[in-house]
Amino acid sequence: MRARSLESPGKRAHVYRAIYLVSAALPVLATVAGAQVRVASPDGRNEATVEIHDGKLYYSLRRDGRALLLPSLLGFELRGAPPLRDGLHLVDTTRNAVDETWTQPWGEVARVRDHHNELKVSVAETASPGRQFAVVFRVFNDGVGFRYEVPDQPGLKDFEITEELTEFALADNARAWWIASNRPRLDRSEQLYSSSPLSVLDSVQTPLTLETRDGRTFIVIHEANLVDYARMDLRGPRMEGRTLHADLAPWADGIKVRGHTPFVTPWRTIQLADRATDLAPSVLGLNLNPPSVIQNTTWIKPMKYVGIWWGMHIGTMTWSSGPKHGATTANAKRYIDFAAATGLGGVLVEGWNVGWDGDWIQNRNAFSFTQAYPDYDLAAVARYAHDKGVKLIVHNETSGGIENYERQLDSAFALYHSLGLDAIKSGYVADLTSEGHSHWGQYMVRHYRHVIEKAAQYGIMLDVHEPIHDTGERRTYPNMMSREGARGQEYNAWGGEGGNPPEHETILFFTRLLDGPMDFTPGIFDILRERGTASPRRPEEPRVRTTLAKQLAIYVVLYSPLQMAADLPENYEHQPAFQFIRDVAVDWDTTRVLEGKIGDYVVVARRERNGPSWYLGAITDEEARRFDIPLSFLARGRKYVAEIYADGPGANWLTNPLPVTISQRPVDATTRLHLVLAPGGGQAIRIRPAR
Repeated sequence: MRARSLESPGKRAHVYRAIYLVSAALPVLATVAGAQVRVASPDGRNEATVEIHDGKLYYSLRRDGRALLLPSLLGFELRGAPPLRDGLHLVDTTRNAVDETWTQPWGEVARVRDHHNELKVSVAETASPGRQFAVVFRVFNDGVGFRYEVPDQPGLKDFEITEELTEFALADNARAWWIASNRPRLDRSEQLYSSSPLSVLDSVQTPLTLETRDGRTFIVIHEANLVDYARMDLRGPRMEGRTLHADLAPWADGIKVRGHTPFVTPWRTIQLADRATDLAPSVLGLNLNPPSVIQNTTWIKPMKYVGIWWGMHIGTMTWSSGPKHGATTANAKRYIDFAAATGLGGVLVEGWNVGWDGDWIQNRNAFSFTQAYPDYDLAAVARYAHDKGVKLIVHNETSGGIENYERQLDSAFALYHSLGLDAIKSGYVADLTSEGHSHWGQYMVRHYRHVIEKAAQYGIMLDVHEPIHDTGERRTYPNMMSREGARGQEYNAWGGEGGNPPEHETILFFTRLLDGPMDFTPGIFDILRERGTASPRRPEEPRVRTTLAKQLAIYVVLYSPLQMAADLPENYEHQPAFQFIRDVAVDWDTTRVLEGKIGDYVVVARRERNGPSWYLGAITDEEARRFDIPLSFLARGRKYVAEIYADGPGANWLTNPLPVTISQRPVDATTRLHLVLAPGGGQAIRIRPAR
């Protein structure tokens, strides 16, 4: 048994280490005989128990002495071998303690505290061949992470996992907010969230957010440090109880994971909070990833950008070549001029490269990532952007043609690097790869990590659409900036379901955004465009289902280090409200969630990195709301000015979304701001020091 403290040298560290050694040793010595061991969080509130019962390994979880997870099975089923599950006995336990603080190069918060107690439980089969594995638990004040570690051993070399047997046996029939993982042609996360009791879930994606029936605890199940493994979904109880089962995305032949010992799995994470507002910012997954392998991160810079993109979705431009082709040299320069004039950092150009003509999926192997269409001069546009002080963001759409993309990675990234281009938006519009592998299986996980590593090698930042969900790899590779991985703004441009309902963003904040940044692409000002004018009689028409003020507030609420001003440049002209988009920060020192209820409303305050200004964003669902917000987070004794962008008189997301009232008032740490939000509305506030 061992213990380690990472506090600074001195009396406090020695006392901490001594206390931990005594307290940690007692329960181990008392329970080894019963094949049961426990580990608690530093504050003592969260406690994980690991035990062997009838030869099987289980874990359970309590918070404040109250059961959250009942004994839940651990283990694997393997092809061509007995399951790694039965006839187990305890071999050894080791312990560790960590308390350190590390700094992110960018993020929702600048500094992150990693404070946890660790327990490693090693088990082996009693019968021959006596295969061994271990489960490592790290228990934090805000949750638990655990993973399997399979050492190199004679009886287990190469293996194929057909099922991971990990269970999450909830003690309570909690309320869940979820999206499905098994619907045909919805195999990518771009769905509206549903809410239901846990007991009726079928197959769902993570992060899965749960609220116990008494409202005392919020639980978020997800994973961290997904490297060479399949993504985990959750197979529900289907009226059979309250136990969720790990459900891994497969290879084309049905195998879930191929591996060779020694081997470690991703962490399974269980975030815990007393209130919904305590869930964000979520750093549990970040703490379970290794530190950055990129030593010099000065080239990795958060920014706001515009792009040749929204016009494709509303039908005024095309990705493909032809009379409405959007990615022309002249059009790109027009966007660059706009970005330079308004202080936005970058311009995204989609549809510039050969391959967009015809069916993208069928032609997935026709995409070139170096050859431009004749009406687009990549080198000339890159020079023009550089001269204007604007970053050119290159778009790479694969349509699931993974081998085609990987064949071109080095040549494409070398070309971009030679032109001074250091940002890429990539896309994977396909449910299966060309070879029939799952979009979320081990094959694709390996590919995504390969692209991240290759991009880091060439000094390139990434914004990935249709991605594997975020599992905190941005700590190890901070060039992995942002991603989609949920139903974003483009659904507001299409017909069919008619866009995202007003509650959508208030759910995203407590679900998808808990795993990491999202490129939601806010900032649409032309809400009532001609082809999409909705009315109470025709609410299904494609249009943005927010007020204009809510579009501004989303910049603060839905975090991304790359924030797009998504509308056409001409729709920002002569719009005073556009000033907020120009001003708002994209990198934060501090984040405070002031109010929040899942599916109803969110109020967030964030302080900019390396600056004194705060920004506040408030959004609501279809209901009008009022809040009195104390500004006690401001520095005491300092005077500020609040620049307020509020829903104007009569504003309503459905009938009158455009009115915005812009005002200023002096504030300080003793001020209480009264916020009035229209139905489907919001409020965005910049709080800067008084001059």
